[in-house]
Amino acid sequence: MAGLYIHIPFCVSKCFYCDFVSYGGKLNLAQDYLKAVKKESSFYDIAKPPRTVYIGGGTPSVLPLRDIEFLLKFISEKYGAGFEEFTFECNPESVNEEKLSLLKDYGVNRISLGLQSFNDEELKLIGRAHRAADFLRAYEAASKYFNNINVDLIAALPSQSEASFLAGLKKLISLNPKHISLYGLQIEQGTGLYERGYSYDEDFYVRLLELGYKELTANGFKQYEISNYAREGFESVHNINYWFNGEYLGLGAAASGYLKGVRYQNICGIEEYIKRVNEGIRPAASEEKLKGKAKIGEEVLLRFRYLKGFKPGVQMLKYFGGEFENLKREGLIETEGALLKLSRRGKYLANEVFRRFVEPF
Repeated sequence: MAGLYIHIPFCVSKCFYCDFVSYGGKLNLAQDYLKAVKKESSFYDIAKPPRTVYIGGGTPSVLPLRDIEFLLKFISEKYGAGFEEFTFECNPESVNEEKLSLLKDYGVNRISLGLQSFNDEELKLIGRAHRAADFLRAYEAASKYFNNINVDLIAALPSQSEASFLAGLKKLISLNPKHISLYGLQIEQGTGLYERGYSYDEDFYVRLLELGYKELTANGFKQYEISNYAREGFESVHNINYWFNGEYLGLGAAASGYLKGVRYQNICGIEEYIKRVNEGIRPAASEEKLKGKAKIGEEVLLRFRYLKGFKPGVQMLKYFGGEFENLKREGLIETEGALLKLSRRGKYLANEVFRRFVEPF
């Protein structure tokens, strides 16, 4: 098994753009939840320990120290230590040196910090619990313990201008993180921004991402995936496994996994998840084993995310040769020798490309 993902669905509060499964005000369930995660792991017979571990959310760092230690100790006892990459997500308002020291002691070697913006007004408008000064304190503390730090940033936020976006990005680059995830804002139904009727101009969205690309690459970052930039040698090993359709075990409410050709996703509710696991029932809400065109389409979609490009196989050409030609004519993909890859514009409009490879075709 290449990867292990554990979902921690607790947050201080729900951000207005967030459509991940996360809950504010339920931290009282954390101990029962983590015990259920430990028990869920016993439902799977894993022959080899994972190469990578990723603890995401939600906000894993919102857990009290004792609960973080319970989680890390369980991982160590169940799956060993010395992982090639072990990532723990943190938010500035809930991480401190005591937690960072504990993470280091248990073999975590990569921290992902949620900044989103350096502009306090923009942070307020998207419902973030921290401000820029909180991030700077958290980043300084994390840098004492970890060399490999990712920082998340979002483009096209409410009230954001080209100037404020670029100023924030330049300030972040000056801190010299090894990895930056630059996401274009997606407004999903059910989120706070959707309910508030927020929208943005697509050309402005693309322009900000293009500015981000130019600034990051000019400063030594390499874009290796649609939203991810890294210093040489600091690409996310765990995420690359996803894009190459590798196996991974997902534990926790709403976690997804991919084992022996079967993709599954767990139920979302914390209470129902705990109940199901404690009754000895696997908490999967859905399972599917893709075949034929659907399976090949998923593989194409994942490979397009990795920007080095890929050589389409016989089955890819059989099912999607015509679609490849259409996307080339539309300027969304291009060829480089024998390789297919997203074009510069295609990177920013990737969802338009991806929808061509999922059912209904």
